[in-house]
Amino acid sequence: MPLQVLPVDYLNPAHRSALVMLLDAYAQDPMGGGEALAQDVKARLCDDLAARRDVASFIAWLGDAPVGLVNCIEGYSTFKARPLMNIHDIAVLPGHRGAGVGQALLAAAEQHAKDRHCCKLTLEVLRGNTCALKSYLGFGFEPYALDPAAGQASFMQKWL
Repeated sequence: MPLQVLPVDYLNPAHRSALVMLLDAYAQDPMGGGEALAQDVKARLCDDLAARRDVASFIAWLGDAPVGLVNCIEGYSTFKARPLMNIHDIAVLPGHRGAGVGQALLAAAEQHAKDRHCCKLTLEVLRGNTCALKSYLGFGFEPYALDPAAGQASFMQKWL
């Protein structure tokens, strides 16, 4: 059966269930932090996403089975004075990795970004996630640097 990548309707019960299941599987993976999503997050996530105009999600389906997810959040590039699209989450169930699901999800995110007139598509990846890194490089992503002499940018966080 062919792979289909479809936009998520955050109010559709089947889409809601699939999104939470896929994101929870990713969260439990070592590359997603190794911990399940909290119950309160599972309960309110889709309603929160539905309330935002700057978020889009796509699920990869094999028949009725959800096998991959990408969550995109729009930002803004002050250097280009245009929107940008960040791939906040991308997840493919372990049994479907290496079969083109991730590339199909990246293509959906890229098309959505183009439709929104974004100047670029961004994502973050752990350096040790060599399979994902290879996939992203193969799709055309490259490390971020404004000036090679200054080095590559590093992603940082501070919990609030």
